[in-house]
Amino acid sequence: MNQLVTNIYTKCRQLPPLKEGSYFHSRKLMEVLEAAPHQRPYMVVVTDEKGNELSHMLGIVRYRTLILPPYLMIHCRVLGEGVYADPTTKDELLDEMLRALTQKLDNRVLYIEVSHMSQKMLGYKHLKQAGYYPVNWISIHNSLHRRAPEERITEKLQRTIDNTHKRGVKTELVKTEEDFKAFSRLLRKHNILKPKRFIPDDLFFKKVMENGDGELFLTKYHGWVIGCAAVVYSEGDAYLWYSAFRRKTFHNLHPDTMVVWDVMKYAYEKGYQHMRFMDVGLPYGKNPYREFILKFGGKEQSTYRWFRFSIKWVNKLLAWIYRE
Repeated sequence: MNQLVTNIYTKCRQLPPLKEGSYFHSRKLMEVLEAAPHQRPYMVVVTDEKGNELSHMLGIVRYRTLILPPYLMIHCRVLGEGVYADPTTKDELLDEMLRALTQKLDNRVLYIEVSHMSQKMLGYKHLKQAGYYPVNWISIHNSLHRRAPEERITEKLQRTIDNTHKRGVKTELVKTEEDFKAFSRLLRKHNILKPKRFIPDDLFFKKVMENGDGELFLTKYHGWVIGCAAVVYSEGDAYLWYSAFRRKTFHNLHPDTMVVWDVMKYAYEKGYQHMRFMDVGLPYGKNPYREFILKFGGKEQSTYRWFRFSIKWVNKLLAWIYRE
């Protein structure tokens, strides 16, 4: 490979033209992140000596306020391995981009998290050498292009869905300001006791929706909002990024089941290839959310999430705890 030139950009106006690919590493997402508060984009771009782009990858730095010390936590998420002009050079270029991003953010963030790799072992050697440690994780996706969603669920679940629809539960796109406020209110209330779950500012969701890269959904029952979801679209797939449900108050209406099912049906009818669930969780023996998602007939896959803490002794301790 020719000599590599690596640059990191934090402003969209400085970006060179980028190749099309994953939405999670796109100029469009970077523009949203730059406009919305509490997040900052870091786009790593690798070119050859002639200026031809070889790859790019977006790191998302998030600023979160906490009730307890240290009161402010800064971390970075990388969702997938980036975009490449030549897939055969992916391993080497991934190493180059991660090293550049790690060096740039070292001591500026508490930790960096790399997730949603297309292959479990992609970059394993280079991530280890850069000081990252892997944690076993689970991913689930539903294929929508081979069979209809109805063909993948049990008759019992289908009856539950049909009966709940008949009772008046329906899922709609968020189109009005009133609906958007209801979406934001439920999403934040649902996640208030989940400290790891970062919920972006309202402006983030508005920008994604306005740009046509995603859609927001509300599940209602005679005017009551009982569920919501945020979905983004990338490379022919639909990604369930955020969701919330009022399971305790409306238990008999199965709000979690209804919002996921209706969103999946919407993606199927729009011709998307897969429904991908962004945060299924750790591969514990008993994982209620994983079991819930699997009842829709999806495929479970083992993967890694990679972490690197800037505090060296913390990183070594966690690497030892999660050693394979």
